[in-house]
Amino acid sequence: MSQQPSSAALTERAGELKVCPSHEKSGWREEGIRARVLAALGRPAGLLQVSVKNLWGNNFRVNVWAGGSAGAAIPNSYFVTATEDGTIVRAEPPIQRQY
Repeated sequence: MSQQPSSAALTERAGELKVCPSHEKSGWREEGIRARVLAALGRPAGLLQVSVKNLWGNNFRVNVWAGGSAGAAIPNSYFVTATEDGTIVRAEPPIQRQY
């Protein structure tokens, strides 16, 4: 039977863990997507955030959150396919300047 590592050993190992480079790239890619969506769409009044969620592979859901006195809403939402550097290859619906 194998012996479980002690909590001290686990804590020591946790300190050795590093962020995987693919996760770092993913963060940069999401920032690139966010910036390109806002550049194409414009900046809505009361912009709260632009959330970018990786669904699978190079496919993302982008939600533009805006708010006012009545609360928060998602006035724009897109299904986006992007390259590794965040360049948008395709968006459904197409992103058109609105603001």
